[in-house]
Amino acid sequence: MAKRRLNKQQQFRIRKVQEERAARAARKEKAIQAQAESGELGPEQEGLVIAHYGQQLDVEGLEGEHIGEVVRCFVRANIDSLVTGDRVVWRPGHDNTGVIVARCDRQNLLQRPDNFGALKPVAANIDHIILVIAPEPEPHDNLIDRYLVSSEITDIPAVILLNKTDLITEKNQEQIDALLARYEALGYQVVRTSAAESGDKPSPEVEALVKGQTSVFVGQSGVGKSSIIKTLMPDETIRVGAVSEATGKGVHTTTTAKLFHVPVGGDLIDSPGIREFGLWHMTPQEIEYGFREIREEIGHCKFRNCRHMGDPGCAIDAAADAGRISPERLRSFHRILQDMAEQQARGLKID
Repeated sequence: MAKRRLNKQQQFRIRKVQEERAARAARKEKAIQAQAESGELGPEQEGLVIAHYGQQLDVEGLEGEHIGEVVRCFVRANIDSLVTGDRVVWRPGHDNTGVIVARCDRQNLLQRPDNFGALKPVAANIDHIILVIAPEPEPHDNLIDRYLVSSEITDIPAVILLNKTDLITEKNQEQIDALLARYEALGYQVVRTSAAESGDKPSPEVEALVKGQTSVFVGQSGVGKSSIIKTLMPDETIRVGAVSEATGKGVHTTTTAKLFHVPVGGDLIDSPGIREFGLWHMTPQEIEYGFREIREEIGHCKFRNCRHMGDPGCAIDAAADAGRISPERLRSFHRILQDMAEQQARGLKID
């Protein structure tokens, strides 16, 4: 649907909300400054953002007398957006509160566009992305490819984790095996597990996957991300949802990105479920790079302005004809490019 025009009353309400937010931010910054000038804040020290709640964050102390403690912190107005996984410099205040005064350099940053195309950071300093899929809701290669393209662009390794293997039947096994085989052939690591059958303990495969790493779980709702984390962190309280019988899609359970420490070593970041990983903020060249087998063919087309959409002399089509690119991946590549072109031409959100 097209973007809706706002009437004067709606515009007034939006301005009012923005003004109130700005006023609250100004009051908060003034209070923080007063604390700093009065000497009420403790010394600067390093911490780790483990949860994000709007203008406040939970920070775990990494040094000093607050090491291992979780403190609710406010953020100085001059600091860029912070996300779970960020390392920060903070100063302790009163009543188990603190103030973040700086952000440390990031190793990487995972982002996704919101409904309006603006990039929204998800998590930082990640060792690998664990893309969880399941027989239910049915996995679609185009959705998987969107996650993998983002992984390639951000240079964060991706692992495909098939959960709910107990739901594999004679009816869907061939399709799932073929799907996973395509990604294994491209060099992606594929791990299979069933959180339901693991009981209170994680499977050895999942435990080995997360040990010593900072991992972020992504995937559409209902695939069991929170259930897997629950096997790794049985003492944590994590809401677990189910798949809606009406839509076949998952019910959202996680409401904010949160970092958990795994007893075997390593950290997990559980982020809110997303049903589609949009890429319309990227360029066609970035999409090309995001497909491992396709980027090998870039630069070999007959014409420099080839759009790779069935154009004469297209090296990508030739590679597909030769079997170096699967038909499924080529269709997914074309669909993503078409979605991007439509969104840019019409200025609409892609559903």
